[in-house]
Amino acid sequence: MPERIIVINPNSSQSVTDGIDRAVEPLRMAGGPAIECLTLKEGPPGIETQAHVESVVRPLSQLVAQRDNDAAAFVVACFSDPGLHLARETTTKPVLGIAECGVLTALTLGQRFGVIAILDRSIARHLRYIRSMGLWDRFANDRAVGLGVTELADEGKTFHRMVAVGRELREQDGADVVVMGCAGMARYRDRLQAEIGIPVVEPTQAAVGMAIGRVRLGW
Repeated sequence: MPERIIVINPNSSQSVTDGIDRAVEPLRMAGGPAIECLTLKEGPPGIETQAHVESVVRPLSQLVAQRDNDAAAFVVACFSDPGLHLARETTTKPVLGIAECGVLTALTLGQRFGVIAILDRSIARHLRYIRSMGLWDRFANDRAVGLGVTELADEGKTFHRMVAVGRELREQDGADVVVMGCAGMARYRDRLQAEIGIPVVEPTQAAVGMAIGRVRLGW
């Protein structure tokens, strides 16, 4: 099996893919799997609604099928985990979703996790997912920064809002670990963690880290 992990950004914003690529750089190592980050050109500029989620399911699974022969694992790099189950039916290789992996990683870092969403309308999707995972008792809250995916490139505004929301999750909701609720936030993890003083999980890093383990251990 080729040791290549393919990370798919299901939106069409190359800047988001570039941020993901930088975020997973620490996971590239001599002797480890190659990590290739791709942009789904058929996707919307940002996945912000259920309609956006549904629209990328088929093209994402088609891309998985096209790359199946040269991949050891796939990562779906959107916090809605769009098309995750269809992708898992498309290939026998491991397919990991960043929301699932990000939340599971948070459980190892604290007792109650909070999520930083992009928009208020994203929260309902996140809550459905957390309930379906059976983790409601470990969930603190989900709060939005009020910025769309493409707006996250404005570093000053985005970081200010993320710090404010991170502090609210910590101080008002009792979160002792925070999960970033969008792959477009990847560039802010280190600074945010330093600013709010509790662990911050960047979910694509979490998913790629798990994918490396799956590939190396043959799970």
